[in-house]
Amino acid sequence: MKRSNEPVFWSLFGAGGMLSALIGAALVFVTGIGVPLALLLSPDLMQYQNMLAFTQHWLGKLVIFAVIALFLWHATLRILLLLHDFGFRTGIGTKFIGNGLALLCTLAAAYLLLALGS
Repeated sequence: MKRSNEPVFWSLFGAGGMLSALIGAALVFVTGIGVPLALLLSPDLMQYQNMLAFTQHWLGKLVIFAVIALFLWHATLRILLLLHDFGFRTGIGTKFIGNGLALLCTLAAAYLLLALGS
């Protein structure tokens, strides 16, 4: 029986979908509506000093990394499935490019978050 690496990518897709369903709308509300319009949230919540302190803490880095990485992997497979639905051939090359870009962006996010000193 031939082994497949698809379960790894499907698990990243599922985790990204779950995370986007659970906190995606909340992130849009907080960063796009709640804080700028001062609805239920203080306008000072997203000041530079507060956001810098959040990104320099290890837990903040972990949260930001999880959101970025899992959203990327979820979006990659969604795009590949969309291309397949529209009739484009999504062979090994397309999957390699899509997953490669997701991996590259995930590694870039990890590097940039680690570069933010504490």
